[in-house]
Amino acid sequence: MKDGVNGVALAVFILFFLAVTVMGFLAARWRRAENEHSLDEWGLGGRSFGTWVTWFLLGGDLYTAYTFVAVPAAIYAAGASGFFAVPYTILVYPLIFTFLPRLWSVSHKHGYVTTSDFVRGRFGSKGLSLAVALTGLLATMPYIALQLVGIQAVLDVMGVGGGEDTNWFVKDLPLLIAFGVLAAYTYSSGLRAPALIAFVKDTLIYIVIAVAIVYIPIKLGGFDDIFAKAGEAFGRTNPATGAPRGSLAPNEPGQWTYATLALGSALALFMYPHSITATLSSRSREVIRRNTTILPLYSLMLGLLGMLGFMAIAAGVKVDNGQLAIPQLFENMFPDWFAGVAFAAIGIGALVPAAIMSIAAANLFTRNIYKDFLRPDATPEQETKVSKLVSLLVKVGALVFVLTMDKTVAINFQLLGGIWILQTFPALVGGLFTRWFHRWALIAGWAVGMVYGTLAAYGVASPTQKHFGGSSAEIPGIGEIGYIGLTAFVLNVLVTVVLTFVLRAVKAPDGVDETRPEDYTADAGDPGVQVELPPATAGTSH
Repeated sequence: MKDGVNGVALAVFILFFLAVTVMGFLAARWRRAENEHSLDEWGLGGRSFGTWVTWFLLGGDLYTAYTFVAVPAAIYAAGASGFFAVPYTILVYPLIFTFLPRLWSVSHKHGYVTTSDFVRGRFGSKGLSLAVALTGLLATMPYIALQLVGIQAVLDVMGVGGGEDTNWFVKDLPLLIAFGVLAAYTYSSGLRAPALIAFVKDTLIYIVIAVAIVYIPIKLGGFDDIFAKAGEAFGRTNPATGAPRGSLAPNEPGQWTYATLALGSALALFMYPHSITATLSSRSREVIRRNTTILPLYSLMLGLLGMLGFMAIAAGVKVDNGQLAIPQLFENMFPDWFAGVAFAAIGIGALVPAAIMSIAAANLFTRNIYKDFLRPDATPEQETKVSKLVSLLVKVGALVFVLTMDKTVAINFQLLGGIWILQTFPALVGGLFTRWFHRWALIAGWAVGMVYGTLAAYGVASPTQKHFGGSSAEIPGIGEIGYIGLTAFVLNVLVTVVLTFVLRAVKAPDGVDETRPEDYTADAGDPGVQVELPPATAGTSH
């Protein structure tokens, strides 16, 4: 690690940061609508984005600074098991092709802004809608925090903020400044800001990875040497566990963990509120269908990105915090000016998803807690004002999380968030295809999945944590180690199906479905499609 501040890299980083800050504020004027005081405009960009804007927005939303830092860091720490992110992003696109267009159509038809809006309208249940909303909020908070962790990792490697003995305010001042700028332009421009900045973010990331995958192996003697050194390093015993550090290919005991984690993550990815927010911002059903076919280009990038973990080992990178491995690799291997470009890619890669996540969380609170339970007669202007304020509070909460907790804790809470958000799958995806599930059964299944998943994760220890030390545990009845979220999901579905049979048999009262079959295939140009809730149903439930 170089001593002191890397002035050249910092200057390049600041240049890009200032550029995207200006873009963030100018985004308020981009595609400005006549009526800006509605969640459709502030929170969904007017539902007006075309194929390429949506592609960059979804890419910026899903492939975050956490992805850039944590995926190769996992490979740096344990080897092939970290590559689970590649197959899960391959699995996810055929999956979402089947249901995202249906969700877009019914949401566009009825003016739904969040997944909870749809669940409430489909099943006529404010209780189920609240469960989905609270789960989304819980799962999103640590995800936002991890974006700030990504920025902090870059700042640490550049030498900004001083050492461990530095006054906490001085040490964290650069992160506080970055947070303040993010909060300001998100408040001002809404979803338009990350949509515009995503063009810069994704372009930088593609450039950095393209250069890294060619330039760094040349300096390290080629991929043969890289894999040989990585294999040797993974074969050494880890003193903390008494087992080998990792492997170049998944060993047999880890195959269940690898497969279940990939499948569970694929099912969970588009349950996150920020994924849906970016989806609903597009202008037509066809835009969604096109994006599911071209988004896999990011999976190619992700596979190349994972290779950086092996390169960090071969380059002799030694860090106490694995999240610093890739930023440190860039600093060691690249000229200072290009290291600044790489750091800017990671930093901007944190700003875009953090903005979208805070907007999505704010929309959930406003529509499904504030409007449904506190202020049913809230006007669109009041909704927008509340959403703007809540987006600030969400970011403050994430900042406090980062500044007061160990970074490993933040990562493990994000893994816990993945377990939680997967439990909304039956209500959301199931509801898009059938009305058979009973609303009370869905609530019971969700509760079982949440409780089991939380308790199972609580019982997982790691060398650094007594509880919540990971997301894998023994699968009941099978005996293999697998992803807790997928086990909880299976229990969730079993409880939902069994109770639905029981409740249908006893003729338990069902909620009123405000949707119709043709709503799920409607497009923007179809007669009767609207983007505002009808006055007769706004603020009410069945």
